[in-house]
Amino acid sequence: MNAPWKPGMPGNRDPFAAFVCDEASLDVLRPVAIELGWAPEKCNKGGLRNAVQALSVSASPNILLVDLSESGDPLNDINALAEVCEPGTVVIAIGQVNDVRLYRDLIASGIHDYLLKPLAASAVRDALNNAQAVFMAPKSSDPDSAKRHLSTAVVGTRGGAGASTLATSLAWYYASKKGYPTALLDLDIHFGTGALALDLEPGRGLTDAIDNPSRIDGLFIERAMIRAQDNLAILSAEAPINSPLITDGAAFLQLQEEFRTAFEMTVIDLPRNMLINFPHLFNEVNVVVISTELTLASARDTIRLLSWFKTQAAHVAPLIVANKVQSSALEISKADFEASIERKIDYLIPNDVAAAAKAAKLGQALIEASPQSKASAQIKALADHIHSFGEDGEAGDAPSGGSRSSDTKKSLLAGLSLSLGAKKKKKAKEAA
Repeated sequence: MNAPWKPGMPGNRDPFAAFVCDEASLDVLRPVAIELGWAPEKCNKGGLRNAVQALSVSASPNILLVDLSESGDPLNDINALAEVCEPGTVVIAIGQVNDVRLYRDLIASGIHDYLLKPLAASAVRDALNNAQAVFMAPKSSDPDSAKRHLSTAVVGTRGGAGASTLATSLAWYYASKKGYPTALLDLDIHFGTGALALDLEPGRGLTDAIDNPSRIDGLFIERAMIRAQDNLAILSAEAPINSPLITDGAAFLQLQEEFRTAFEMTVIDLPRNMLINFPHLFNEVNVVVISTELTLASARDTIRLLSWFKTQAAHVAPLIVANKVQSSALEISKADFEASIERKIDYLIPNDVAAAAKAAKLGQALIEASPQSKASAQIKALADHIHSFGEDGEAGDAPSGGSRSSDTKKSLLAGLSLSLGAKKKKKAKEAA
């Protein structure tokens, strides 16, 4: 509720409204409202519940004064008020309870100020003037703070390529080992495993955000996200599979904007179909990790994804991660795969079935459950590489070589058949 003012807020909102329980308070409030240029009719009889009912069917005002005197559970009722308030509304509460703990809890919940009854005209005037200054103040923007935020999207070329495992491990590593406030956003609305992998219930935060993007603000983020630990918050969903995703993507953009203010790191587990439906998701993304397998289908889709990022999101730095690699059973060799996509694989993560099973049983990220495994070592190196992009503000070279993308399109099958054909000829020669 007490979120910073954002440019472009709806212009049809009333500047002020009040819901007060007693006539004595109304008699003090109305002259002050007139003095500040507000209509006295906006001072309504009734307390917090009346405010919730009224604002559920109309836009909330810029400044809202609400009486808690008739509320049996003020903190719980304030949460109900937050559900119907537009982002940026500055809320002042009044009440009869003179309790420092209650005052602190109300401030922590997003209330701007708390005034005691009986009201004094001077105190009301000061509080409303202060609230007006807070609402009109532009949203503070610290260039250094904005630069420190790093957003990473993890995209799998195929289902089962391990993108969710990577996203969960990266987020856990940044939060636990680096100490960065980190958000994990799982955008697989129906089948996401971000919360499940850490043994958490996903809640309704993400579906509520999609249904009501205009209500997304700092307080919403605080309420909706599930805390895995002090520095790691998760926004995930398990929407009913008979409910299709109906959104224009505005909620996703608003969530990313709020994450930039509330966290230093954002990790997005992004299903590949989201690129088709919501390409603007990558407007604020810095790095994309393409999780792939060494198969023909994954090679084809890696080429297509790299081409898409080059044309649609050229500012994003791509990293290729060959995941779940079994050296004894490769459909395509590493050399053939790199030749087909015309660039080096940045990281090769071995297939560790035991570590994956242990992580699933414990409800932990893979690198938390098996920190000494070879797979965990590669994920940590990937995480450090990603973080280095944010330190200097630009992408550096991958350890195994930078991108060698070419504008000239070549046939993937033709390239592979030439390579494999050369090997067959060599073997035939050796046999002869």
